[in-house]
Amino acid sequence: MSPVLVAACLLCVAYLLGSLSGSLLLGRLRGVDVRTMGSGNAGGTNALRTQGLRFALGVVLIDVGKGALAAWLALRFAPGVAWPAAGLAVLGHVWPVWHGFRGGKGAATAVGALLVLWPLAVPLLLGVWLLVLVTSGYVGLSTVLAAASLPPWAWLFDADAPRLAFSVALALFLAFTHRGNLQRLRHGTESRFERARLLRRRGARA
Repeated sequence: MSPVLVAACLLCVAYLLGSLSGSLLLGRLRGVDVRTMGSGNAGGTNALRTQGLRFALGVVLIDVGKGALAAWLALRFAPGVAWPAAGLAVLGHVWPVWHGFRGGKGAATAVGALLVLWPLAVPLLLGVWLLVLVTSGYVGLSTVLAAASLPPWAWLFDADAPRLAFSVALALFLAFTHRGNLQRLRHGTESRFERARLLRRRGARA
């Protein structure tokens, strides 16, 4: 098989893997569709709010794992398309062909791909995400700001062009998929994850 055909097949596989939504696959086993509950999103946060912690952990493992697998397959067999494959896995999660093109917002799948292609960035992103979460309680804002920190990290570590391009594209894309959260923040109607607001709890106890 020619290298071009291999690369094309791996890009298709990346999208199809991304289209396997953790919340919808596990939801079928439970007889639920999380898109009809809560925020209507098929991601881990809505799964946690509507189905509980164990269900949400399963969702995150699947969504992270498919991003990692898509990136690993591309890196192993066609390294030149590893970053595009990561992007297609994220697109598949947001617009899954298996689930009527109604999926999640892409963050967990992106983290999975980064674990394979740029593992150093993951603890930095999680650090920003946790910092914003414990101070604000807003999961969507935490995700958007964590993604927005990726291009500066890429610049700081003198990343190559594909890595930098993916960083910028991911930051913009996650801002797009979280546009509803950002609009609700502006209008003061966004839901908080109160249990995560550790700093406020400590202040209240003091």
